[in-house]
Amino acid sequence: MANTHKPTAKMPRIIRLCYRKIIDIDSRKPWDQAVFNDTHLEFYMQAQRLDQEGRFKTFRELIDNVPDSQHLHYLTSTEAIGYIRQLNDIVPDIANVSGKLCLPFQNFRFEILDSHTEQKERHKISIWFYSDPVTWIDTIGDKLLIAYGDRTQALDSGQEVETDLIPLVPYLTISHYTQNNGQS
Repeated sequence: MANTHKPTAKMPRIIRLCYRKIIDIDSRKPWDQAVFNDTHLEFYMQAQRLDQEGRFKTFRELIDNVPDSQHLHYLTSTEAIGYIRQLNDIVPDIANVSGKLCLPFQNFRFEILDSHTEQKERHKISIWFYSDPVTWIDTIGDKLLIAYGDRTQALDSGQEVETDLIPLVPYLTISHYTQNNGQS
């Protein structure tokens, strides 16, 4: 008896990608260096405001000992916002297989990983970039085949859609997932 079962195609899924960009003293790109320098200066000024006696030098000491220091992430991030606007809503460092920066974003999160008021070389931050929704069609080797936006209806009806192939790189992950039938 012949097997008449046909394999079903993968259902397209709506995902959002997250790229965690870490910036520290070793960062060499001009944009990264500017963000590093200006966020350290802002951290230094905010630390002085919160600890006017200057007893605590590190980010961790401030968090552990000074009320309202948990706001240092937000307060320091204000200095990065102008630089993030320069990106024109495109995630830095994430290029398609053609080498073009391609992943749109609207949301980000800023985090101080470490810092020191007097030792600038200890300043280390991360910026989490959350992509706009994309349709995840398939994974080919170490690359994601995607279409921008929700293209599930077009794919389900057999229409041709424009796609992009994005290599999976360190610190790039799927942060949000929705099956095309509306279930998460």
